[in-house]
Amino acid sequence: MSAELASLVETPFELLKAIEQRSIEAQSGTAAGGLSNEWVGIGFRIGEDQFVASRDQVKEVLMLPDTMTRVPGARRWLLGIANLRGHLLPLADIKLLLGSGRTTLRRNTRVISVNHREIPAGLVVDEVIGFRRFGDQEYKRERTDTVVRCDRFLKGTYQRGSDQWPVFDLFDFVESNLFLQAAEE
Repeated sequence: MSAELASLVETPFELLKAIEQRSIEAQSGTAAGGLSNEWVGIGFRIGEDQFVASRDQVKEVLMLPDTMTRVPGARRWLLGIANLRGHLLPLADIKLLLGSGRTTLRRNTRVISVNHREIPAGLVVDEVIGFRRFGDQEYKRERTDTVVRCDRFLKGTYQRGSDQWPVFDLFDFVESNLFLQAAEE
C-alpha cells in the first residue's frame, strides 16, 4: 500500500474515496504510467498459435460443458448444442473448422462465448490465456504467419518484445460462410 493510502487507514471513508479515485484514473488511462490509448483483448491459444480477440467481442469464457447434444446432419466441427444457464449455445471446434485438426479436450480447454447480437456461438479453443493490454505503439497492420489457417480473420498484430499476438476478429469469423455453413452436404 502506498504511503498516501496508508495515512488514510484511520479514516475508512476517505480511504475508499482515494481507492475509487485511483480506480477511475487507472480505467481512463490517466494514472501515472498508464497507457493513454490502451487496447484490451482476451488472449487464447489454438494449437501452438496464440491470438488475441477484442474484449468487446467476448461475452464470457466458459469451461467446456459436461454435456452437449449432437446435431444430426451437422459438420464434424459443430460439436453440439449446450444448455448454459438456460440459453442454448452451439459449440464449434474452431481448430477443426479451420482445417488444423481436432482440438484435444483437456483441463485447459475453454469455450469463448462470442458477444454477437445475432449469431450465438461458443468457440472451443485449446486454452484461454487471459486479458492482454497493449498500447497503440505495439500494433502493426501486418499479419503474422500462423500454423492455423485463419489469415482472413486476422486484423493485424500486437507485438511486445518477441511475443506476437495476432488479432483474431471473432465477429468476422462467425459471420463468415465457413462458419455459417454448418450443415453436412
